[in-house]
Amino acid sequence: MRARLTVRSIATAVLLAVFAAAPRAQAPPHRAQYDTVLDLFVRDGLVYYRALKAERAKLDGFVSSLADVPANSMSADEQLAFWLNAYNALVLRTVIDHYPIAQRTSQYPAHSLRQVPGAFESLTHRVAGRSLTLDQIEQTVLAGFKDPRVFLALGRGSIGGGRLRSEAFEGSRIDAQLKEVAEECVTRTQCVDIERDQNKVLASAIFSWRSKEFIASYASNSPTPFAERSPIERAILAFVDPKLLGTEREFLEKDQFQVAFRPYDWTLNDLTGRGGR
Repeated sequence: MRARLTVRSIATAVLLAVFAAAPRAQAPPHRAQYDTVLDLFVRDGLVYYRALKAERAKLDGFVSSLADVPANSMSADEQLAFWLNAYNALVLRTVIDHYPIAQRTSQYPAHSLRQVPGAFESLTHRVAGRSLTLDQIEQTVLAGFKDPRVFLALGRGSIGGGRLRSEAFEGSRIDAQLKEVAEECVTRTQCVDIERDQNKVLASAIFSWRSKEFIASYASNSPTPFAERSPIERAILAFVDPKLLGTEREFLEKDQFQVAFRPYDWTLNDLTGRGGR
C-alpha cells in the first residue's frame, strides 16, 4: 500500500509540474493606471488635456502595455473592454502628442483632432501584436462584436462623440457599462434630440455612419406606429423608446415628424480653459 501511495504521489507531482509549466492566457493589462488617468483628467466627458499632457506618464505606460497583449486569448467580454479602452486611450495620447493642436484647415473646428493629418486613418498604433489605425480598430475590430452601443462609447476626442467615461471598461461589467452608455446617449442633445416645436427628431451622425449595426440590433423592435418608416429611422426610434418621457412618446406616436441627422461636431472635448486646470 505504501509503495502504491508513493507512485501515486509521484504521478500527481509530475502532473502538477506540467500544469504549472504550461503557458496561461495572459490577463488584460492592469487597468488601475488607466482608471487613475480617467478619474483625474475626465469630467462630464471633457478632458483636462493641458494637465494630462503635463502628467502623461500613466497614460503612456498604459498605451505601451497594449502592444503585445494576446487579446484573442481573452473572453469575448474582456476583448471588447480591451479594445474600447485601447481606442479611447490612443485618442487621448494622439491629442496630447499634438496639444495644443494647430489649425491647418477651415474644414474642421480650430484645435480639433481632425486638424492632425491622418489622426484616424493613417497614424498607426501597436495593439495586441497588430499595427492598426484608429479607423481600423473601429471599423474592423470593434464592428466584429456586432453591438452598436460600442460606437457610442468611443470618445473620438470630440464633442460629437460618445461621452468619455471617468472609468475604464471592464469585461465583468461591460454589458452594464454599455447599457449606461446607451441610456446616457438618449439624455444628450448631441446624441438624440426630440424637437417638438420643429417637428423633428435629430440624431447623431453616428447612427448614420453605423446604420447597418443599429438596424440589425434595433429596427425589428420598433413600436408599431413606425412600421412604415425606413429601417434606420425604426432603429433610432426603438433605441430611444425605453427612455422617453410621456410627452415625448405622445408626440412621436402621432408619426408626423421628420428624422434628420445632426452634423457631427468635431470640436475638441477639451475642458482646459472652461473653469478647469
